[in-house]
Amino acid sequence: MESGPRLYSFDHFNFDPKWFIDPKHLYVGPRIGEGAHAKVYEGKYKNQIVAIKIVHKGDSTEEIAKREDRFAREVAMLSRVQHKNLVKFIGACKEPVMVIVTELLSGGTLRKYLLNMRPQCLDTHVAIGFALDIARAMECLHSHGIIHRDLKPDNLLLTEDHGSVKLADFGLAREESLTEMMTAETGTYRWMAPELYSTVTLRQGEKKHYNHKVDAYSFAIVFWELLHNKVPFEGMSNLQAAYAAAFKNVRPSADHLPEELAIILTSCWQEDANARPNFTQIIQMLINYLYTVSPPGPAIPSRIFTSENTVLPPESPGTSSLMAKRDDTGDTPRVKDEIKPIGFLCCFSQCY
Repeated sequence: MESGPRLYSFDHFNFDPKWFIDPKHLYVGPRIGEGAHAKVYEGKYKNQIVAIKIVHKGDSTEEIAKREDRFAREVAMLSRVQHKNLVKFIGACKEPVMVIVTELLSGGTLRKYLLNMRPQCLDTHVAIGFALDIARAMECLHSHGIIHRDLKPDNLLLTEDHGSVKLADFGLAREESLTEMMTAETGTYRWMAPELYSTVTLRQGEKKHYNHKVDAYSFAIVFWELLHNKVPFEGMSNLQAAYAAAFKNVRPSADHLPEELAIILTSCWQEDANARPNFTQIIQMLINYLYTVSPPGPAIPSRIFTSENTVLPPESPGTSSLMAKRDDTGDTPRVKDEIKPIGFLCCFSQCY
């Protein structure tokens, strides 16, 4: 444990030293993404092109402790789970700043990909392929007792060929405990399960119990987007969407969809969390639907029907990359063979 107020070491979280990144071998290139608590850069680590997430340290003692806690938890979870539909973790370091290094996926976020397609929709088979990728990633997380809590198109990344999706950003993920209450109103309102939203303003740090089924609800909203290529709860603000879902039981329309797909959506976003299917069941329902419309063949690659975690072999279109950049035309450029790196230890004045 380092000196100072509540500063966590990796050892406190059983972090394997093999995942330590030596900052002397890390070079930071252009910024490619930014969130409330971190910025993401394209860079290099030992000549491998990577995504570098630099976590803001915070200002107050309390904020510093909270950010370090969250950083250590994210690193611990990333180092524990590996799956082809989860962004590949390469390593992390805590000094001179908190850094997480992952593979760089050059296909961009699912949100940008869908936005650039509008008003066109994805082919249904492609949409289901992406949904299978997401469901398999979630099945893997849940099998390790991890809830993601922020499943949305911004956290889903496409491979360079736009053939598959990978889940990224474990900043809000945490281990599930049946006996522990967890922070409410965690996630992004438009995709957030109703049980996460409170009728009254919670005091800071106040806890509320929920379980892994919050991710099934978020999955349903994302799957609806994949099928319709529209913003869910269109015309509502984020808070209005959360209020309508939580207190008026409003959901996006599942009309005009094949009955089997409508059943998947409506079962996943049920108000009663315990009645929602788990991701193993969701995967099976999606594969069953594909079999009814078209068995494996030239139209649908057999890999879509296969997976490491399900009875039927799964592999499918998915997403993997940490915030890839796009130009003004909406095209996603290929990752350059060479970037102009700057030394890791010299870049921090530009990172904040």
